[in-house]
Amino acid sequence: MNIQIHSVRFDADKKLIDFVQQKLEKLNQFGEDIVNAEVYLRLDKDQDRENKISEIKLEVSGKPLFAKKQSKTFEEATDEAVDALKKQITKHKQKKRGL
Repeated sequence: MNIQIHSVRFDADKKLIDFVQQKLEKLNQFGEDIVNAEVYLRLDKDQDRENKISEIKLEVSGKPLFAKKQSKTFEEATDEAVDALKKQITKHKQKKRGL
C-alpha cells in the first residue's frame, strides 16, 4: 500500500507520521486490495479544543473510501477515522461477496 501524508497549516513530526503509518498498515488485515492511502492532517482555524482534523482517503479495488474525524489530538482523530474505515472496508467486502 502506498501511503501519502500531508500536514496542512503545521509541520508534522516524525512521531505523528509514524503513528499514522502504523494505523494505516493495520488496515491491510481487513482488506488486502487497498492500493493507495492519502491522509490530510489539518489544524482548524478556530482555536477550539477539538481543532485537529484527520481525513483519510483509501483506494480500494476501484472504489474510494473516505473518513474525516475531528478531535483534541491528531492521534485520536486518526484512530476514529481508521475505525470508521474498518467498518467501510468490511461493508465493501460483504457487498463484493454478495452477502
